[in-house]
Amino acid sequence: MVILRCIGPDQFFLERVVFPFELLTFFCPDSSEVEIWTHGLGGPELLESIEAHDLVVESVPPPEPTVGGIDANPWLQAS
Repeated sequence: MVILRCIGPDQFFLERVVFPFELLTFFCPDSSEVEIWTHGLGGPELLESIEAHDLVVESVPPPEPTVGGIDANPWLQAS
């Protein structure tokens, strides 16, 4: 298990726990930095620091905004 921290401009911050064999995809500003942390015997340890643009898998547009508090993408809505 590791902790992924993504820190970007304009106070952008994302932190997620990622378990073994789990895939995590996310959107972030282009100039963000991604840090991978683990917990060692002496406390938290920084394993790796990577520029977000080096991790781009596929360039996609950002998610659509919500309309009236409901996600515009129907596949994101619960039935």
